Amino acid sequence: MTAFEPHGAYQTARNGKDRSRIGLIVPSSNTTMETELPEMFRRQSEATGHAYTFHSARAALKSVTPEELAAMISQAGECAAAVSDADVDIIAYACLVAVMAQGPGAHEGSEEVIAAAAAGNGHPAPVTSSAGALVRTLQAMGARKVAMVTPYLPELTKMVADYIEGAGIEVQDVISLEVADNLEVGRLDAAQLPSIAERLDRTGIDALVLSACVQMPSLAAVQEVEDALGVPVVTAATATTYEILRALGHEPAIPGAGRLLSGLMAAVDTA
Repeated sequence: MTAFEPHGAYQTARNGKDRSRIGLIVPSSNTTMETELPEMFRRQSEATGHAYTFHSARAALKSVTPEELAAMISQAGECAAAVSDADVDIIAYACLVAVMAQGPGAHEGSEEVIAAAAAGNGHPAPVTSSAGALVRTLQAMGARKVAMVTPYLPELTKMVADYIEGAGIEVQDVISLEVADNLEVGRLDAAQLPSIAERLDRTGIDALVLSACVQMPSLAAVQEVEDALGVPVVTAATATTYEILRALGHEPAIPGAGRLLSGLMAAVDTA
């Protein structure tokens, strides 16, 4: 055996079917999606034995403004081609508001652009987006009315609410934390979310969107809020995780992240 010849067991583990590669397209200032998703998939791996790795492409974004969001959208195809070089099994476009700011239904076009770019680069892969994942998951759950927390300035929060309502889901109440700097969004304290959620008008809601932003930390609070309020709690990140798992053909088995990912909502099917 030469010094550079891989051991047979290593080859099997790396190239076999017990591992999936997840491609992410994230804002350049992202600090949360690449921490919350790996943590959820770590829990999935502990439950199932299947391993996941993450491979990211970054698109420039510092401030969450309509101008910077539009510029980020224009980079989607280039980022998709770059991340597809890793021969990933799925690509997730992880900036919800960048897509939703383009108007209702924009996730469909964004996902098509990303899929075409990956296929054109010789590495076709299924595609989801946090924007599409959130609305599709809420629809599949049968949610007709929701309450929501966002980190955005009021103008962008209204765009997100209008987008969700354009998908046939009423947004009964929303709290906007009014943070424009994306790095500061990533520094928000998830421990504050239970008390924030308590302030929402939750009368008759079918689900609570605890974080309508993949950059706003929320995973640590999802189960606590769901247990306290007695309604399904989803976030942009948990909905994206759900769609990734379903696209890979894997049943969710993630504890501590809400019933959506626990396996207790097997009837939900976003396919």
